[in-house]
Amino acid sequence: MQTIDWGKGWNISKLCFGTLPMGPLQKNLSPEDGGRLIRDALEKGVTFLDTAQVYKTYPHIRTGLEDWPGQVYIASKSTAKTYQEMKDAVQEARSQLNMDCIHIFHLHAARVTPEVFTERAGALEYLKEARAKNHIGRIGIATHSVSVVGAAADNQDIEVIFPLINKEGIGILNGNRGDMEKAIKKAQKKGKLIYAMKVFAGGNLLNSRQEALDYVMKKAGVDVVALGMVSKDELLVNLALLKGECDEEILKKAPVKDKKLVIQNFCNACQTCLSQCPNNALYIEDEQCHVREEDCILCGYCGPACPQFAIRMI
Repeated sequence: MQTIDWGKGWNISKLCFGTLPMGPLQKNLSPEDGGRLIRDALEKGVTFLDTAQVYKTYPHIRTGLEDWPGQVYIASKSTAKTYQEMKDAVQEARSQLNMDCIHIFHLHAARVTPEVFTERAGALEYLKEARAKNHIGRIGIATHSVSVVGAAADNQDIEVIFPLINKEGIGILNGNRGDMEKAIKKAQKKGKLIYAMKVFAGGNLLNSRQEALDYVMKKAGVDVVALGMVSKDELLVNLALLKGECDEEILKKAPVKDKKLVIQNFCNACQTCLSQCPNNALYIEDEQCHVREEDCILCGYCGPACPQFAIRMI
């Protein structure tokens, strides 16, 4: 596994294991099954895991890390807005992961404007204090927005940016693919550490995986990519893709399975889910919630918000 030097003695694997899909928002693997998959990744040289408070995958990570002798870097995130909310989020991560210091802690800000740094000033203030106490290592922001990446590049408190970027520009807010490329390059020039999300656009680009990965790592110039995985076969395919050694036989190990978001007919149009969708892919019509499939990135954030349990990813 190739690594990149992120300073502070951090050697980050170019493959970041994204734990969102294994958790209850999507595949809902048990902590034991998820932990075994994480352990498989560690044994193959992966040193970087991405999670979030909302993903509910801290138990999976803790299981995977149990008695592991090597160095592993953890990035988490929270949608917390206030000082106390963020303090609680960081403490939750430290406690559930059994770690004194979470290496990267992001403002989880998929669907926000550059005013996020004002609107969440209390949360950011706590992250600065936590960094000074070595409760976190670096402060970051995770976002789908071009304008937020640009603002983060100019914010001296932000050290890591986790932007959405893929070859089709699916899911990018406040701009297009070219705009995000420019924002990422600006951030890199400012010394920000970058790793990319939604390289395969939530599964929409799985039919052109090598091309999609090569675009992000070569054209967009991002050295580290977070890829969600729910099976050992997917792990093996992604490792082969990073090495440029993924042929048709390897791809057969993890065949493309079309996923889609389904709104069941007992939806009562309460609109609770709309505010949870980072890409405005949900809308209400004829007293029913509907999905704009061209805008949906299959993140699964909407499902847990539905009080009727009417949203399923299949």
